[in-house]
Amino acid sequence: MITSINNQLSAQSRTWVYQSNRKFSDSESAIITNRIEDFVAQWTSHKMGVTGYGELLFNRFIILMADENHVEVGGCSVDSSVHFVRSLGNDFQVNFFDRWLIAYKQNDEVITCTRAEFEKLVESGQVNDETIVFNNLVQTKAELESKWQLAYKDSWLKNLSPVNSSFSGVL
Repeated sequence: MITSINNQLSAQSRTWVYQSNRKFSDSESAIITNRIEDFVAQWTSHKMGVTGYGELLFNRFIILMADENHVEVGGCSVDSSVHFVRSLGNDFQVNFFDRWLIAYKQNDEVITCTRAEFEKLVESGQVNDETIVFNNLVQTKAELESKWQLAYKDSWLKNLSPVNSSFSGVL
């Protein structure tokens, strides 16, 4: 699936995806969207303005991008973006940092569940090879547009070991 985002930024723009553990209401989404716009407008790296972009998608995912063709994004500017997202999480009582919360589409609605719940959905056939899942590990705008929303069969999730395997002890 292709997601077209801000044509003003380079395809190689660094990209971060933060997934909420719940869907935001329309009123919450409006507030969050304004705060994202405010953050991106003042985002700096080495005292220079970052050419960036931010958006809330599906009332659930915060997308932040920085076009490093203009200003390289250093550790402090990345830290400031993480602090911003943590602040939003605190204000709206959500977790944006649970990397094992899996998101997928069901009837055009984005659903999240734990890894164990997801595996049960796969086993029962409620999630199949064609189910769209979200790959929040994308790192560039180009990857966001081409590899963020994938059929389950084409995703890294397809290769996960079962929850009860020794692999799960590492998590």
